[in-house]
Formats: sequence, structure tokens, C-alpha cells
Amino acid sequence: MSDIVIHLHRQAPPKPAEGEPCNGCGVCCALATCPLARLRFLRKTGPCPALLWVAGEARYRCGMLLEPRRFLGFVPARWVARRIAAGAGCDCSAEADYGC
Repeated sequence: MSDIVIHLHRQAPPKPAEGEPCNGCGVCCALATCPLARLRFLRKTGPCPALLWVAGEARYRCGMLLEPRRFLGFVPARWVARRIAAGAGCDCSAEADYGC
């Protein structure tokens, strides 16, 4: 696999190990879109247009979950959470290099 450079907020937490709880690092959504975002935005690669930086939490969040009306119209957040597997843990196998 070729090296891919993504740019994230400097205060974003480091990527957790695969299977660990999500900490809002943003790596997964900056690389690719989830199945729901693929349908909504018609793209497979990232960054996802719904990836939001939440300064007060110093982490990334899914805009479709945080602001479903903004991104999906009248869709309840609970429905979105099931579609993006919220709370299921990190499923991103990419390795992050936090060097210069």
C-alpha cells in the first residue's frame, strides 16, 4: 500500500489500536468514508465531508451523528449511530506516523 498523507488537527488524539474504543482521532474518516457517507456523499475516499472537529472536546466527531439534520435531513441520530457502528470500537487498520 502506498503512503497516504492526511492532515488532522494538531490537538487530535493519537489513533487507538484497532478494536480499542474510538477516541475521535479522525484517521479513519480522513482516509475513507463509511457506507452511510458513501451513499450520502457519493465518494469512497476521504476525507469525509461530515468529519467535524469539535474544539471543546479536542476530538473529531461524525457530523451525521452530531448534526443529522444538517447532513441528512430529518433522520434521527439513533438511526445514524446504528448505521455507522458508533461505539463498536476502532475498525481502522491504518498505521499512523506522527513524525514531522
